[in-house]
Amino acid sequence: MNKRPSWLLFAILSAGALAPGKPVLGNNEGSAADPKGPGRGFPAAGPWVSFYGAADKAEPIEKVAATFRVINIDADPGVGAWTQDQIAVLKARGRNRVISYMNVGSCERFREYHDKAPAGLIPCKDNIRAHRGKYDGYPDETWMDLGNAAYQKLVLEHVAPRLVAQGVDGFYLDNMEIVEHGEKTANGPCGDRCRQGGLELVALLRRKFPDHLIVMQNATNDITQLNKTEHGSFPELLDGVAHESVFYPSPDGEALEQLKAWHGMKLTPGGKPFWIGVEDYVGSCTAVAKAKRAYALNRKHGFSPYASDASAGQQRICFWKL
Repeated sequence: MNKRPSWLLFAILSAGALAPGKPVLGNNEGSAADPKGPGRGFPAAGPWVSFYGAADKAEPIEKVAATFRVINIDADPGVGAWTQDQIAVLKARGRNRVISYMNVGSCERFREYHDKAPAGLIPCKDNIRAHRGKYDGYPDETWMDLGNAAYQKLVLEHVAPRLVAQGVDGFYLDNMEIVEHGEKTANGPCGDRCRQGGLELVALLRRKFPDHLIVMQNATNDITQLNKTEHGSFPELLDGVAHESVFYPSPDGEALEQLKAWHGMKLTPGGKPFWIGVEDYVGSCTAVAKAKRAYALNRKHGFSPYASDASAGQQRICFWKL
């Protein structure tokens, strides 16, 4: 299941594919100004929140900063939902970790880089070689081949650096589950090259931003648990994983077992416990009984819980007193 800010369906900006291969890492846009990250690992596992609305819908943001230790927002400067100063308030002088949604497995039409990109890079729309079909249920986006060199370069040299320049502490990777799809599905087919390319893309992201946090949402099966990259074990690249809908709106036993397996790996990025977040959808911020049960079930397994309204919504922050 995919999450993105649904309020951002605004006018699309204006729009050669490269042959597949390895991306070139060099001096890229924003690299000179990239702030240093906070280092590996989460000092506190929670409370945490995922909110994809604009800052003015989260007011007072000082309350958000006071309530949550891990805060996931959409900091894409092309969206314009958050300023650097507002992100600094959320960080609370280093007390909190603020990470930003970054869709890697598919590309949304409302993103600036869907239609245009800096010189030397190919925007999503024009990179036909990387297209893996429309995303079922989300007509505004296209699955992308994570092994495509030009797409990797766009992410590494434009998408990620712009988020870092906003001042966030790391990345919250969405739609990595394309690496689990295989070649036979009509909804985002991904063969061996595409699958390994996704793992290598995260390895390159880690190499480029060694002091920033990387959290992977969903995609928690054996493909990510057990595989390696050219830079070592894939799980060692991450600071945490998150999963949607483990207990609500309906139990997902497979996701639960996968997260328990990650918990059992006892990874310690930066000498800190590996973060495992769960976002359950309980329908509204008034569904206290459901939220209370979701929190209890997640804490029983050592997961950090958050309950929200619905996937692809998240335009309101639920301040549960749990």
